Amino acid sequence: VQLAESGGGLVQTGESLRLSCTLSVGTFSSYSMGWFRQAPGKEREFVAGVSWSGRGTRYADFAQGRFAISRDNANNTVYLQMNSLKPGDTALYFCTASTEPMMHAGTQAFSSWGQGTQVTVSS
Repeated sequence: VQLAESGGGLVQTGESLRLSCTLSVGTFSSYSMGWFRQAPGKEREFVAGVSWSGRGTRYADFAQGRFAISRDNANNTVYLQMNSLKPGDTALYFCTASTEPMMHAGTQAFSSWGQGTQVTVSS
């Protein structure tokens, strides 16, 4: 399983970004997908997850209402739409895949991780 993220960048507080992650090897619809992030000096944390089918989603409390995860199984891509960004959202954002039906904060088994895409939010 190979994952590649894109869409990060430098934005100002209140602006939006959409991250994308494409799976290039493997059967995309066999994996639940998710996004984690890691800020400097902090542990990696769960952001959002989506089920195999895309009908189920999970969010961290800080992401609820501002971020939206979705997937396009026809194009092997998962998205993270991030709105109302804050400086505290500054981090390296990673895409990940799991054979579990739903990606969530307690997911332990991951099939692959992307290299990450940097999101920087200026005040």
